[in-house]
Amino acid sequence: MHLPKTPSFRLDGKRAFVPGGSRGIGLGCAVALAEAGAEVVIAARNADQVEETAKALREAGLTTKGISLDVTDIDAVSAAFDEHGPFDILCNSAGLARHSKATETTEQDFDAVMNVNVRAAYFLAQKAALQMESRGGGAIIQISSQMGHVGGQERAVYCGTKHAIEGINKAMAIELGPKNIRVNSICPTFIRTPLTEATFSDPAKRAWIDDNIKLPRVGEVEDIMGAVVYLASDAGSLITGTSILVDGGWTAA
Repeated sequence: MHLPKTPSFRLDGKRAFVPGGSRGIGLGCAVALAEAGAEVVIAARNADQVEETAKALREAGLTTKGISLDVTDIDAVSAAFDEHGPFDILCNSAGLARHSKATETTEQDFDAVMNVNVRAAYFLAQKAALQMESRGGGAIIQISSQMGHVGGQERAVYCGTKHAIEGINKAMAIELGPKNIRVNSICPTFIRTPLTEATFSDPAKRAWIDDNIKLPRVGEVEDIMGAVVYLASDAGSLITGTSILVDGGWTAA
């Protein structure tokens, strides 16, 4: 009898690019990919912060390099891919949130959030796909949000950007599938990071979170790490054009 063999979750010999990888969810993604064997390049705007993070990963025995990059500068993004690529994996965790009531959103905040969460994400994926074609395939992973599937209070612009990413991913998956390039997203619920502490410390917002998460706890960065490795590895080789909701059941009802 022929027994099936479990596909590997290892990423040895793969190269991964993680914009937004210097802290929070992006840092968790970078660590997970590196621990699975990938050579990881993390990017963020703050040069000191990104190098401090890369140094910490290297001291942990992980193969990592840090670069300073503004993902909204498309020319700089292209140059980064040319200099530091090619990559087999793109895990884009760069994002921006400026929450306000829909009737109070400024043009400046609207443009800033759209520029990072949609425009930059789109062209990062485009550049990655062009390199992956020459390598026989690859995995593009966008860190989206549960808010790409539902609405949220004071989050009209943010929700709009994440819904946009879900649509972009589906279309890219259709186009890039024949080239063995998989395009997916991970959609976390509220994850406890330094950037979300203000939300968690607000009693009304914390009650809203607790009322909607069906499990008896909020999200931690570690909750995202397994999903990243799954989508990047052979274990997820038939997964494309979809999202993994790491949301504690938020979108179940």
